[in-house]
Amino acid sequence: MQNITTNVSRRTFLAGAGSAAVVAVLGLAGCGATGGSTAGSAGSAAESGEDLLTQIQDRGEMTFATEGTWSPWTFHDADGNLTGYDIEVARAIAAELGVEASFAEGEWDGLLAGLDSGRYDTMANGVSVTEQREEQYDFTEPYAYNRIVVITLNDSDITSLDDLEGKRTANTLGSSYATLAESYGATNTGVDDFNQTIELLQQGRIDATLNDEVVFYDYLRAHPDAPLKIAAENDEPTHVAFPLRKGGETETLREAMNEAITTLRENGTLSSLSNEFFGLDISEA
Repeated sequence: MQNITTNVSRRTFLAGAGSAAVVAVLGLAGCGATGGSTAGSAGSAAESGEDLLTQIQDRGEMTFATEGTWSPWTFHDADGNLTGYDIEVARAIAAELGVEASFAEGEWDGLLAGLDSGRYDTMANGVSVTEQREEQYDFTEPYAYNRIVVITLNDSDITSLDDLEGKRTANTLGSSYATLAESYGATNTGVDDFNQTIELLQQGRIDATLNDEVVFYDYLRAHPDAPLKIAAENDEPTHVAFPLRKGGETETLREAMNEAITTLRENGTLSSLSNEFFGLDISEA
């Protein structure tokens, strides 16, 4: 069922991508929350039940929650500046809405909780659209399409997702990767970030981990001698979109964000940013 052959053309593109996204793999970013006053403003808007788009435009900024430690989606460059595909798309969308983008950094486990409580307007963190999440959130149109892959050591005998039965994996708790691994019978260990996962894998404490194909190749650019491979990949690409709290107060914001995503796709911004950070265009299915 799973395609276990690594896509050579994608490998070639990714290997040739620019070095802008590499630094974050080294874990330079801190996870402490930033932009606290902005998050408070977002919370006030949510509690009021008023139209969120109007509130955002009135305060002149939109608060995006993000990890800041997951290259090339969201990370800090060599100068400590927050950047990445998610970050720059978020900034472009905010500009289309006529406001500034601000970012509140934290660990994955707390990002969705902060969105639920109204501390943040949305998340810019490569959030995959899943049936379970759609029950709780309204999503924008996708701005990226990505493949989830199984990452193992070179000598692993895992060749498909079915082979995860009874195996040990590690991923952030509540992530789509952990959920997928567990659905195939793996026992998942919670971790803070991708770097920690790779450490566990190379130490032999887990058998595999799941993550984005583009994240794996980004890691290999920085660590070309790492004894890692893609053992299998999910058949269908995942849709990556911005989650919003369900309710009438976010309806106009979602519509405005969808219009902005359409504009950025049509004018080539999404494609350009994707090629900048991934080395290929993942903005189209």
